[in-house]
Amino acid sequence: MRRIRAVLIDIDGVLTISWKPLPGAVAALRRLRAAGLPLALVTNTTSRTRASIAGALAEAGFPVTGGDILTAPVIAAAYLRGRYPGARCLLLNSGDIGQDLAGLSVARPGDPGPVDVVLAGGAGPEFSYQALNQAFGQLQRGARLVAMHRGLYWRTDEGLQLDTGAFLAGLEQAAGTEAEVVGKPAAAFFAAALAHLGAGAADTVMVGDDIETDVLAAQRQGLTGVLVKTGKYLPRTHQAASGTPDHVLDSFADLPALLEELP
Repeated sequence: MRRIRAVLIDIDGVLTISWKPLPGAVAALRRLRAAGLPLALVTNTTSRTRASIAGALAEAGFPVTGGDILTAPVIAAAYLRGRYPGARCLLLNSGDIGQDLAGLSVARPGDPGPVDVVLAGGAGPEFSYQALNQAFGQLQRGARLVAMHRGLYWRTDEGLQLDTGAFLAGLEQAAGTEAEVVGKPAAAFFAAALAHLGAGAADTVMVGDDIETDVLAAQRQGLTGVLVKTGKYLPRTHQAASGTPDHVLDSFADLPALLEELP
């Protein structure tokens, strides 16, 4: 493993599906650790805190801690504290991520008070008509729309499931606004991950199952992109993509061999 000096790795669909390890993923991550490569797990997952994610991965055998994980909620909280200090936020999200939103003033759906920001996390049962309509009302009154990501779907052990992007587009069109996206594929997300590792883009690989959000977005920031054919990967999205991945692998298990071959 020569030229590449750091690795960014998506979690859902790359290392796990529904938090169960994909074949060969644990062994591959252990090989990267043994090679001494700095790495970070970068995820748009919004249903768990990074401490919870680290615990689930460690229990599954992955050699990771909370310090190895960067999540969209953590990046979103930092963004809001910097861009909209003191803002009151209406949170639309499935799952408890309060620990990673420390320092923010957060209102839950159903709270009638005015807010400054509608903060969209990951979709789930909480994205009801009532909740979306409340968010729409706040946007009409001038609230800003900030999204942790705009993924259309993700894969579980029950198949593909709709995600935030499917609802975000409707809110944007109805309210005549545009979301400020802070998770992948935002440039600021990759910049934060590189700063976390102290790595340069030209020396870093990004591994993901979403060709646009993970791979091509990283390549636009100067990283080497690696698309894996697991998780949400679909041949039709690959063929219709806005660009070409630097590398395509059957799975994350093949990554150590690829890194050894790179000049």
